[in-house]
Amino acid sequence: MTPARTARRERIEEAAYAVLKEAGYKSTSVLAIARRASASNETLYNWYGSKQALFCALVEANARRARELLEDALRQGDNPLETLAALGPVLLALVTGDRAVTLNRAAAGDVSDTGTLGQTIARAGRDTIAPLVRDLLESAQRAGLILCDDPAEAAEIYISLLIGDLQIRRVIGVIDELSIREAARRSHRAFDLFIRLHAPGARPPTPDKDTSS
Repeated sequence: MTPARTARRERIEEAAYAVLKEAGYKSTSVLAIARRASASNETLYNWYGSKQALFCALVEANARRARELLEDALRQGDNPLETLAALGPVLLALVTGDRAVTLNRAAAGDVSDTGTLGQTIARAGRDTIAPLVRDLLESAQRAGLILCDDPAEAAEIYISLLIGDLQIRRVIGVIDELSIREAARRSHRAFDLFIRLHAPGARPPTPDKDTSS
């Protein structure tokens, strides 16, 4: 993609977020986005095909950094726990950044209308990221770095430790966007708690069954 086309696409995406924030998903149109971006309707339809496809592209772009970090680590065989530690701030930025908040607020308002934006967010976000975290933890388990009965459940535990209720608190406006320092602190705490739960030798012994009569 040429620098000019990249800049144009970025301008369109910025316009899409701005219109979405102002009008909500149902009332946002390709024409309104095109006008805000000083682009033609034809350009947007040629590049994206529809409003739904445009916002699907926005959601996927928002999740791309976390997905690529995980995919690269799994492909290259990087140390899975080092990757997990590096993933924390990236995931927090994914779910609590201003763009994610705008998308989630619009999705909440769209539930009783089209219901499509929330499905897109789930598909490109958690439904894609959680299985990759599971695969990462499965790799850590095979290497003897952690102990867990179910890597999928362990992935859910890690995500819960990391994110908790931060996403919903951001969406309803209770807290501001996390600073880099705060994201790093929360990520380190989640990683430390997860390792305490799943480090080899951390699990208490299973009590013997009472065989007395």
